[in-house]
Amino acid sequence: MRAIQVTGAASADDLEWVPVPAPALHAGEVLIDVAATAVNRADLRQRTSTYPVPAGASEILGLECSGRISAVAPDVTGWSVGDQVCALLDGGGYAEQVAVPATQLMPVPAGVTLEEAAALPEVACTAYSNLTMQAGIGPGQSVLIHGGGSGLGTLAVQYAVALGATVLVTVGSARKAEACEALGATAINYRTESFLYRVRELTGDEGVDVVLDCVGGPYLAPNIDALKLEGKLLLVGLQGGRVAELDLEAVMRRRLTVRGSTLRARSAEAKAEIVAGTIAELWPLVASGQVRPVVDRVLQVEEAGEAHRLVEAGQNIGKVVLRVA
Repeated sequence: MRAIQVTGAASADDLEWVPVPAPALHAGEVLIDVAATAVNRADLRQRTSTYPVPAGASEILGLECSGRISAVAPDVTGWSVGDQVCALLDGGGYAEQVAVPATQLMPVPAGVTLEEAAALPEVACTAYSNLTMQAGIGPGQSVLIHGGGSGLGTLAVQYAVALGATVLVTVGSARKAEACEALGATAINYRTESFLYRVRELTGDEGVDVVLDCVGGPYLAPNIDALKLEGKLLLVGLQGGRVAELDLEAVMRRRLTVRGSTLRARSAEAKAEIVAGTIAELWPLVASGQVRPVVDRVLQVEEAGEAHRLVEAGQNIGKVVLRVA
């Protein structure tokens, strides 16, 4: 089979579509003929060796995919050869085939193409595990989502709106603000105004119940100040840096929660729980049209370098998908 491999100095130009050994099928797994995969910022960090690959995971880039099952381990039930699926991966999505635990498989939602489905698993599972499992978002609550125009942001906005929450987002351009507002959010352009000031203004100086943050570092202090009493800060990325100073007195006095999370490093059991919950609670919203994958563009897998450059530059609204077959 063929897959994208990182060569040379690990720049976006050093991604090559080359022959590699086919994945082995182990107990509890299925083999997927990959139709499409999607680019995540973790892929960019793995390419530059700043994101360690968990023990036992594929060294090939790609944390999600869609396709058709081509083989099923003897101990796997409920899935058959030929089923159209998408999957949350431990790695290996930028390839013609990938082996994945059956517990991380997801049916392609009704009305969603295979290319659109490739853009769902990582962001859907992240949104569900944070907004539902950790924050318990529901009617009457409010959430601030940073990076509203990203793949995670566009999905999380729709999910939070569908759950009945009031949604604010930060964006870096008028184009992204327009896209997020079309999804039901109120957009704040962080390049032209203070997001903390606008959150306070829009909430009557009360703050929001939840902040979903992909920035980290410089946003820690204003995130804390943007939360209402007993609010929750959910950290899912470190695009702005990993080190910041925290006013612990504010956390204690206002009974705040600060929680970080990743998906890839979790145990198989934890991933299975998240996947099952996402299928049960978020997939019906996708099938009904309340939540839809937002795809900025679809490129051929051989154009992985160009896809990485787009995501690095933050030019995309929604996900950048790579067509494999």
